[in-house]
Amino acid sequence: MRRGSLVIVGWLLLSSLAACSSGETVQGGSFLNSRYNDEQPALSGDGRLLAFVSDRGGGRNILVYNLEERRFIDMPRLNRRNAIAESPSLSYTGRYLVYLSSDRGIPELRLYDRAVGQSQSLLSLYQGWVRHPSISPDGRYVTFESSSRGQWDIEVFDRGAGIELDIPDGRPVVPPGL
Repeated sequence: MRRGSLVIVGWLLLSSLAACSSGETVQGGSFLNSRYNDEQPALSGDGRLLAFVSDRGGGRNILVYNLEERRFIDMPRLNRRNAIAESPSLSYTGRYLVYLSSDRGIPELRLYDRAVGQSQSLLSLYQGWVRHPSISPDGRYVTFESSSRGQWDIEVFDRGAGIELDIPDGRPVVPPGL
């Protein structure tokens, strides 16, 4: 191996090691993988955004990463102090994010709208436990498991016809083959 090739191989090796270990910055950095626990990944329907639960910053928060731009997305008012967030699910373009948040030991189903930067509870005064939420590509329907009848059942929550749908370019998303 010539000396010039050895230098390039060494530089590539050092670059890849630096990329793996320097992802330790909390949300402000540009690296996805880090020394922290990252789990429960959810991909937006268009494949551009990745939401996941991470213990970066000392708590269990949801982070959103733009795969094309290789950077974290600022999500003001998504994560609440002293609350545990889990089970994220994204709509088609990632405008809507549904997740569970617990600050008193009882999981609460919440919806975050990136367009307005607000999070809201979807099921206030709901009797029973909820787990594993999922949002439809257009953001209208939310499914989840519920224990309201003393067993785990699947429920569908319709956010209503009056909501602003997550439709790219104003056109409905039609799955291939339909």
